[in-house]
Amino acid sequence: MLRFDDLQLFVRAADLGSLSAAARVMDMSAAVASAALKRIEQQLGARLLARSTRSLRLTAEGEGFLEYARAALSNLDEGRRLLASGQDQVSGILQLSAPSDFGRNLLLPWLDEFQREHPKLTVRLLLGDRIADLFRQPVDIALRYGEPEDSSLVALPIAAQNRRVLCAAPSYLARHGEPRHLEQLAQHNCLLFMLGSRVHDHWSFHDGKREVGLTVSGDRFSDDADVVRLWAVAGAGIACKSWLDVAADVLAGRLKVLMPELLCERAPLNLLCAHRAQLSKPVNLLREMLASRCAHLGSQFPTISGIDH
Repeated sequence: MLRFDDLQLFVRAADLGSLSAAARVMDMSAAVASAALKRIEQQLGARLLARSTRSLRLTAEGEGFLEYARAALSNLDEGRRLLASGQDQVSGILQLSAPSDFGRNLLLPWLDEFQREHPKLTVRLLLGDRIADLFRQPVDIALRYGEPEDSSLVALPIAAQNRRVLCAAPSYLARHGEPRHLEQLAQHNCLLFMLGSRVHDHWSFHDGKREVGLTVSGDRFSDDADVVRLWAVAGAGIACKSWLDVAADVLAGRLKVLMPELLCERAPLNLLCAHRAQLSKPVNLLREMLASRCAHLGSQFPTISGIDH
């Protein structure tokens, strides 16, 4: 097989009319250049250059081969340029899974913007609150709240300081009053999220001195976290939701944060993948974008952005 540098040497020598001059341009010794020319001639079974101590000229075979050598080097250079430009572009297929609420209301518009910036990227998005099996399902990465239970997964923080907040619609509070103490939650309709057969009816808080937990009850359960948010916005009860999921509703006045002096349980958002090899350029760019957007949302609420944990 012909070597790339041997072809380069032959073309340079033909252009310069000197093997030693070609060797200097290519930063190699005269002996190495002579060996390279001998090697290519042996591989082709033809003499390409007729040389003496004072002159060098192309043979008839060399003149015929020179055109193909130039074309080969040009094609290789073009291929390298295309490869380099392809590495700078964000393209291919990005397969990801995300929680229902975060996915529909935050991730979707952010992904739209991300794809406008990178039009060659294709996105496959799976929404749901069940834990994605990253070793079996057709996803590269998953966005999930909470600490990952599987220690074999690679977990990268997106919103490490995110927490849940108690919230309710002004219409609900107008009808039932606003609770001022945790014990009063027993008198209210709490909207509950369920995952599989487990109902998340035990809510945890920190009052500045100690951890406080209590079991709540209500008349509505859903395995879709976005449904719980929609119930809260509609005035059906009190929800304990991730700040990221309800920030827009709170800022727009559709929901009100209750007892903001209490710290609800942590709800860190992480990017999970099975192997670090899946942290491609599109994934890393998306991760940077998500971390920036989530940090901005966190800064909108001092009780959330100022948490020291």
